Amino acid sequence: MDSTGRAFGVRQLVFYFSLMSLLVNVVNPGFLLDIPTSYMLKNVLHESAARISLFRLITAIPLFLAFAFGMVRDLWNPLGQRDPGYFRIFVPVMAGVLAWMAFSPTTYAGLIAGMLLATVAYSFLNAAAQGLTALIGQEARMSGRLSALSNFFLFLPVAAAYFASGFLSERLSSRQIFLAVLLLTTTLGVFGYWKPRSVFSQAYDNPRAQGSTFLGDVRRLLKHRAIYPVVLINLLWNFVPGSYTPMQFFLTNELHAPDATYGNFLGLLNLFFLPSAFLYGILCQKFPPRKLLVWSVIIGIPQFIPMAFIHTGQQALLAAVLIGLAGGLANVACIDVAIRACPPGLQGTMMTMVAATFAVSSRGGDVLGSWIYDLSPAYGFRYCVLATTLTYALILPVIPFIPKQIIAAADGEPNPEEEASVLEEVRGQAPDRVARP
Repeated sequence: MDSTGRAFGVRQLVFYFSLMSLLVNVVNPGFLLDIPTSYMLKNVLHESAARISLFRLITAIPLFLAFAFGMVRDLWNPLGQRDPGYFRIFVPVMAGVLAWMAFSPTTYAGLIAGMLLATVAYSFLNAAAQGLTALIGQEARMSGRLSALSNFFLFLPVAAAYFASGFLSERLSSRQIFLAVLLLTTTLGVFGYWKPRSVFSQAYDNPRAQGSTFLGDVRRLLKHRAIYPVVLINLLWNFVPGSYTPMQFFLTNELHAPDATYGNFLGLLNLFFLPSAFLYGILCQKFPPRKLLVWSVIIGIPQFIPMAFIHTGQQALLAAVLIGLAGGLANVACIDVAIRACPPGLQGTMMTMVAATFAVSSRGGDVLGSWIYDLSPAYGFRYCVLATTLTYALILPVIPFIPKQIIAAADGEPNPEEEASVLEEVRGQAPDRVARP
């Protein structure tokens, strides 16, 4: 292929994954429906902070088990269409659940049941999207750029969702909120049928896409040294006690800021991740991810400290800008390293394991943060800030345990040692190989 054809293929690939990342992330129940349902519980059903954090914990159970959906993605070929088959099946399922929620009474049990079912359907869609992104990122030597791309189109819709959450909570009824999310969900149906050549041409024939039997895959996963430090790093990075329920109660109850301030805070934080994601997409082509991960974590360790000194809602919004700018690089670096660490044929499993760390860390951190927050009426939130800062610092001693060959080359550079290890692993699994049409 000449340079013009390669450039067109890269543009097509970038457009496809940009749109997929945008639409998949914008309908994530854990983002788009998190604040509206929390305000349904707080303002309509008058639930306590503990009950709201428990609701968030229970409804995140499918996200905790995300690796199971990833394993299904790596083993099951629905309708003979591989990843597009998941969109053909589970987009209608998720839309049906949202329709049921829209026309059902607002109750604690009903919200739990609906959010659980919607999140299960979404988890299959996310596993397909994450697995395909990682596979193409490895094959095209674009792990850093696709990580930056997917994070950019994660932060953008999440920021929009948080900004909109105040409006949704104050202006729309529960039924109108769920119907709006239903309409957005239907847009994902396009990925069940749109299959550009730059993405799907021989994608599943590459050695990196070759898997084995269920037991063979489990054995390979457990023996793959890279997954352990990478999963731990993502677990620590996403563990932020105090950024959810305690933050919500701190802003509205202690600082007496309007309900919309909490959504605006999270919206600004995610919005100012965007410059860092764009910057990483440039830096990853010049520096190997090992250096970028160390630098970005060092920059990100103190990011929440300004929150210990705020006294007004306006100051909190300014702090959100600083947090976003300081933490964005590490968000992208953690996913870049995760893509590189995926074993052959297990991209869905590995990436959903990483996604599960976000759910486990954020929900577990929320429960712990709520407990810390209740310890002291005067200093509880500051204790949450301290706990977050110490957790970030624990990442640095874990980084040296990542196998050097997978993070030694910059984006686009050949990495013969890593490619040889992939071929060796594929040859080693030959007795367990199965046909995946």
